[in-house]
Amino acid sequence: MTTANTACPELFPLLDEVCGPKALRDLPPGMLTALAAEIRAFLLAKVTAVGGHLGPNLGTVELTLALHRVFDSPHDTLLFDTGHQAYVHKILTGRAAGFGSLRQAGGLSGYPSRAESVHDVIENSHASTALGYADGLAKARQLAGEGDRAVVAVVGDGALTGGMAWEALNNLGAAPDRPVIVVLNDNARSYAPTVGALAHHLRRLRVEVRGSGGGCPGAPAPGRGAIGPLPAARTLFELLGFAYLGPVDGHHIPALEETLCIARDLRMPAVVHVVTVKGKGYAPAEGDLAECMHAVGVIDPQTGRPAQAAAVPTWTQVFAGELCALGERHEDVVAITAAMPGPTGLARFQRRFPDRCFDVGIAEQHAVTSAAGLAMGGLHPVVAVYATFLNRAIDQVLMDVALHRLPVTFVLDRAGITGPDGPSHHGMWDLTFLGAVPGLRVAAPRDAAQLRELLAEAVADTSGPTALRFPKASVGADLPALRRHGVVDILHRTGDRDVLLVGIGPLAGAACTAAADLAAHGIGVTVVDPRWVLPVPAELTDLAAGHRLVATVEDNTRCGGIGAAVTRALADAGATVPVQVLALPGHFLPHGSRAGILAAAGLTTDGITQRVLGAVNSPPALAEAPVTPAKRPV
Repeated sequence: MTTANTACPELFPLLDEVCGPKALRDLPPGMLTALAAEIRAFLLAKVTAVGGHLGPNLGTVELTLALHRVFDSPHDTLLFDTGHQAYVHKILTGRAAGFGSLRQAGGLSGYPSRAESVHDVIENSHASTALGYADGLAKARQLAGEGDRAVVAVVGDGALTGGMAWEALNNLGAAPDRPVIVVLNDNARSYAPTVGALAHHLRRLRVEVRGSGGGCPGAPAPGRGAIGPLPAARTLFELLGFAYLGPVDGHHIPALEETLCIARDLRMPAVVHVVTVKGKGYAPAEGDLAECMHAVGVIDPQTGRPAQAAAVPTWTQVFAGELCALGERHEDVVAITAAMPGPTGLARFQRRFPDRCFDVGIAEQHAVTSAAGLAMGGLHPVVAVYATFLNRAIDQVLMDVALHRLPVTFVLDRAGITGPDGPSHHGMWDLTFLGAVPGLRVAAPRDAAQLRELLAEAVADTSGPTALRFPKASVGADLPALRRHGVVDILHRTGDRDVLLVGIGPLAGAACTAAADLAAHGIGVTVVDPRWVLPVPAELTDLAAGHRLVATVEDNTRCGGIGAAVTRALADAGATVPVQVLALPGHFLPHGSRAGILAAAGLTTDGITQRVLGAVNSPPALAEAPVTPAKRPV
């Protein structure tokens, strides 16, 4: 047997032998417990050293072992919803040696990746989607006459709160001739504890069913880790047309294998309810730090604490503090989170104002429309989500909020490049989408002082919806303005009015440094921060028209965004000044460090300087470009 999985046979001898699913199936059952222990030790060693999703994967070790022993991947299709719990799947499909570069540029992805392995089928890491993929794949298998190829979707109880999951269940349960197996990994958490009526139903199943033993012919006997279902179709899943098997102890491999075999042989849609412990086997991840252990940076494996304390606050932390301050001053301010109070900074507000903070589960569409209802009731909702997840609710932003001109504020964390989480988590489309929404004002603070100021302006705005965006990063030093022209801050001015540099959000700092470099080349530069970036302020258009060249700098895709909006605004004003758009390329970007990805896109001081120099030195020459007089004195 080839031993080439971990590259550390002396530390993980058993795991090193399991270089693929077949090797795992050939392993004697009596060795599985030892293998599970090695996998947990491997995960702790690797993930704490480089960062990644720790808790979800520690909780799915035995479940993933059972799945790969019962089903024959890739002939059978295993789909992992969200994907952050697929590390064990990667290990068992021959990729353990790559964990030293997990989520680093050119290294192993932190999510399933079709480019990495034939065992990875989907790589969209947005939650609640796997059941929809499963429905389509099962239909394709049926039409192709491939009824021997099982389709298995692993979905967490947190992800099952999403509307897409129920749209898929509605179709799956109504098709008894398409036997999709839904493995419900129930650990009672997403980031935070799972909320809502479904969580109550699953809790009832865990409590009332456990120990009953009966209800399913051939179900494993009580006391061996698996328990039979409630009689007389008393589960929601049975009422929807599924066979229900469980709850099953998700850390008892024999029970898992036996129950999965039953589900496979039923040849009808089935839900296997598996109860697991998130962070299993690692005390910090099972205890008070459970939410923090969902995804970690480099941490001390002994304590679970960060290896090095952050020297400066993050954007999220600044937002968290300011929202609480606004909550103290404005009783109409309420907050909404889609299952992520901690990561979006709302946990502090939730503790201070528990009756004014609403966790709706992983349901961004519902979060936005619920916010619309709150605004109709006279409140000012603040919806805090990752920028990439607001993509899922653009229709609701457009039709449910903006059409009604409702005062809802969207706070978009992780805007721009997020780094190691890769293409599905980069928040690089929000300015493009939101720029098309009538009546929506978007702000991009450049520093902590502006975040506080702009958030206060947003929640005071009763005319319609507003949005703020900021990155996943530490906040740099405040960047004071020379003066304010309307809503636009003028940050830097040297020499003639050759170039207007428009720095969006935190990239304003790099624009100012580039301006100093350009001055050494004899180029006069004005650097401005629009603050409210969409719609394009009239003051910005006036300033732009008074320069020979405009360069916009943003961490949004070049397709749409601020550069496109400024170009359009200048054309509408009849100005002929050329515009250079410095932004992210219009394709999916891989995982890597935030700094490295921004550098590759030219969104650094050097990149800005070289791009402007290139534009200045290319025909038509800068000196030949006409200057349109500004409409207002600046």
